[in-house]
Amino acid sequence: MPNSIVEIKKKLDERIGKHVLVKAQAGRKRITTHHGILSKTYPAVFIIHLNDEQGTLDRVSYSYTDLLTQNISIDFDEAE
Repeated sequence: MPNSIVEIKKKLDERIGKHVLVKAQAGRKRITTHHGILSKTYPAVFIIHLNDEQGTLDRVSYSYTDLLTQNISIDFDEAE
């Protein structure tokens, strides 16, 4: 991932509508994973609509600093 928030936002803007796998830290030694689609980017956050079957969440938002500080990781599905 790029080294600044501006670069991260530009990279995510290029991939709006793409399938994504998000791994986020949910506490001590717990990691949650979500499959979804990157739907929108805003100046401070980005929105992912989830494809989870069992989950009650239909969308989740993260800040660009979460990526910069490696609290979350994003992998895009390149097979599209």
